[in-house]
Amino acid sequence: MKRLLIVVDFQNDFVTGSLGFENATYLENIIVNKILKYHHEMDDVIFTLDTHQPNYLETNEGKHLPVKHCLKGSYGHQLYGKVKDLVRNSKVFEKPTFPSLDLANYLKDKDYTEVELCGLVSNICVLSNAVMVKSALPNAQIIVDAQATSSHDTEMHEKCLDIMGGLHINVINRT
Repeated sequence: MKRLLIVVDFQNDFVTGSLGFENATYLENIIVNKILKYHHEMDDVIFTLDTHQPNYLETNEGKHLPVKHCLKGSYGHQLYGKVKDLVRNSKVFEKPTFPSLDLANYLKDKDYTEVELCGLVSNICVLSNAVMVKSALPNAQIIVDAQATSSHDTEMHEKCLDIMGGLHINVINRT
């Protein structure tokens, strides 16, 4: 079995910065433990980074979400807390919007049988990247740990978990 963990956008701006929210801070140890487990078991870990330029407010996303965040090179763009120390030799995909086409294209030729996603924000970037992974690896088991992702909007978070389940993404640890 070949396994992969994808840590989605666990960046300062989504945890304590311009788009941060309290529930995000509670995820750090859960995500750190997942990364350590995957490293210990010699499985792969990939990170995505929401990455914007100074003209962010002029982009389509910026017009709908007019809050500057994750500007390349800024503190807010960096991975949060202890997670930033665990990148090691992992692949990192910078993405200018919610999902990463580069990530999906990279995965389509891989033989992963199981891919787990965690990170932020559940109803935006985690969901959209889970769909991209499902498209790239249609026969792999795709997993999202409900305790390793969150949203500032708890109602949307719960709806998102329902939607992922409907897409045959295995949502685990849902309370």
